[in-house]
Amino acid sequence: MKNIIVPVDFSEQSEYALRLAASLAKKHGSKILALHMLELNQAMISSSEGIFPEQTVFLLKLAEKRFGEFLDKPYLEGLKVTPIVKHFKVFSEVNEVAEKHHADLVVMGSHGTDGLKEIFVGSNAEKVVRNSNIPVLIVKDELIDFKVDRFVFACDFKDGSLPAFQKAKEFAELLSATLELVYINTPGDNFLSTGDAYNRINKFLQKANAGLEVKIYNDYNVERGVLNYSESISADCIGIPTHGRKGLSHFFMGSIGEDIANHSKIPVVTFKI
Repeated sequence: MKNIIVPVDFSEQSEYALRLAASLAKKHGSKILALHMLELNQAMISSSEGIFPEQTVFLLKLAEKRFGEFLDKPYLEGLKVTPIVKHFKVFSEVNEVAEKHHADLVVMGSHGTDGLKEIFVGSNAEKVVRNSNIPVLIVKDELIDFKVDRFVFACDFKDGSLPAFQKAKEFAELLSATLELVYINTPGDNFLSTGDAYNRINKFLQKANAGLEVKIYNDYNVERGVLNYSESISADCIGIPTHGRKGLSHFFMGSIGEDIANHSKIPVVTFKI
């Protein structure tokens, strides 16, 4: 894990993300890229009138000043932290920063239960998740020492989830965590018999060349199943696949993936398919 991006809006939640990123950086020798996006428009930057460029310079200097104060934390001592200020709230720029600096992970804060709180001014965590090509770790509470012993990864065990599974497996290995795979079996059209479920799972694991066990957990819906299973085994982190801009994966239809991130008491990391 070379570089970790932390979106910063100077809120308490972004500080939670920064502290978690610092914990990871110390363990893996990573650098932190603190990313802030300003609420500027093209007219303010390119106008030939005097007032807009002056306002732009003022806002940039203000952001730099706030960055200096925000990053003056004891837990960042000894770490390489690079502040990055972007003019726009364009989520594709997260990928540009990630590619330029070879980042492996985005760590960001969220309020959670009332919906994914805006981490950039005028934006929200969901958009970052959907635009990011690298895993996004969402945290809602302060975790002084982020240690993952049991990492739950839930998916539909169809071929489309193979890329996300491989990334989740690498993530678990990086953190020296036990990877707990689970298939959530629900009533209705998506219900599978035990035999059919294991048949699908075994084919998936063969293609993934992974000799791992998978738990079949029955619940009324996928969200409750993932959260209840994770709680039952005292998991430290939950992993879910996403399709990025195409929306949440078929397994997490509608807002299920977002609901898992919102309602989970533990950090959630998303892996783009």
